[in-house]
Amino acid sequence: MFNIVLINPQIPPNTGTIGRLCVNLGATLHLVKPLGFSIDDKEVKRAGLDYWEKLDLKVWESLDDFLFHNPIDDRFHFATTKTKNLYFNSSYKAGDFLVFGSETKGIPSYILDENAKNCITIPMSSDNGRSLNLALSVGIVTYEAIRQNYEVIKDNL
Repeated sequence: MFNIVLINPQIPPNTGTIGRLCVNLGATLHLVKPLGFSIDDKEVKRAGLDYWEKLDLKVWESLDDFLFHNPIDDRFHFATTKTKNLYFNSSYKAGDFLVFGSETKGIPSYILDENAKNCITIPMSSDNGRSLNLALSVGIVTYEAIRQNYEVIKDNL
């Protein structure tokens, strides 16, 4: 399916909700430390409900550790408000990495700068808000990736 990557997530219910989404889609959730909470946190598990035990979860000690084992290539999509590339104009394939930064800091700028062609954004009014909730953003982008690949992956859903 897809790889959902959260770099330094800070809010337990967001991560729990994203974990639940991953279980329902057969996606792998990658959490990149430092985390703003313990993955044993009651709030994470409450948001993930009984799905947390079924989650394909990989926890990485650092961004460097994650990138050493998963070198950036054209299968990476970096969600950010700092691009004009709309998420629905990107092409996704099963197995791609959909990468999201922390709720407070986003993805490190050096990664965005070095991979501008892989950056995607969700359109929104710049007059009224800065960004969307992390769990909502993950859902929006992931379901577009599924839509594009439905014929290939439908037997796994």
